[in-house]
Amino acid sequence: MHKTLLLSIVSLFIFFSFSKTAFAQETLTDSAATAQQDWDFGGTGTINFSQVSLTNWAAGGQSSVSVLGITNLFGNYKKGKNTWNNTLDVTYGTVKLENQRVRKSDDKLELNLKYGRAASTDWFYTVQLNFRSQLTPTYTNSRDTLLSNFLSPAFVLASLGMDYKPNDKLSIFISPITGKFTIVKDQELADQGAFGVERAATDVLGNPIVGTGENFRKEFGGFVNVRYKNEILQNVIFQSKIDLFSNYLHNPTNLDINWENLLDFKVNSFLSASLFVHMVYDDDILINIDDNDDGVTDARGPRVQLKQSLGIGLTYKFD
Repeated sequence: MHKTLLLSIVSLFIFFSFSKTAFAQETLTDSAATAQQDWDFGGTGTINFSQVSLTNWAAGGQSSVSVLGITNLFGNYKKGKNTWNNTLDVTYGTVKLENQRVRKSDDKLELNLKYGRAASTDWFYTVQLNFRSQLTPTYTNSRDTLLSNFLSPAFVLASLGMDYKPNDKLSIFISPITGKFTIVKDQELADQGAFGVERAATDVLGNPIVGTGENFRKEFGGFVNVRYKNEILQNVIFQSKIDLFSNYLHNPTNLDINWENLLDFKVNSFLSASLFVHMVYDDDILINIDDNDDGVTDARGPRVQLKQSLGIGLTYKFD
């Protein structure tokens, strides 16, 4: 099943890539420049650096170097009643502590494709496809246990609904018909029941049977996506995105939440600073719990996941 889904995603991506040509042919005019203006391509690339160097420092501490790269690309089409909004977000970071190997600090891959056809001035009939995963494996500090990998997990949301866009700053997408698919390609993680998939079956002694864990989980429910972007102060841009999903078939009152907030401070044409806060809650994803802080897992359960990063670095804008 998951192979069919992946093939569908690739096919849709190829289709979306060629959609520019299709739309251009449909709305071809005598002026090539006019047709080209229907599309708006761009994005930003940012590299944040952090470095601490200690020599004979009596108070203690560790020297460290960290690098975080962020790329945000978009391709938007608007012609007549048709709109097409495509974004690709990639984040990858590493950190090197003194006398330790280089470790990964951040890893994100997200592709969002959204087609809309105007129903009125502010409302659009909309189809949206969202894909989220990561680029490289993640291990424990001792590197003896795999925590996650490319397509382990991957989350896919396919939605049909209405998009409210009163201006260029705000978009509210409401979908009563959404399929949510969770992929855990790595069999070791699937056997553990990681990220909400069905864990491996057990034998008569209660031992897990290797290779029997599910690699694919499907859910059907309602979805709300809110995106906001605005220059709240001079050279200060605030972006916020929140995804809410309710599974109609299992605990519909338990919402899956994915909320990202970014404050981007522009110092000059190349120098910038950013504050990023990311919150996730999914009651199907169980987190190891250490109640008495003795380093031993006492239980597993759903928890609010929170990530925050502050960086100063170089930014380049693509036009």
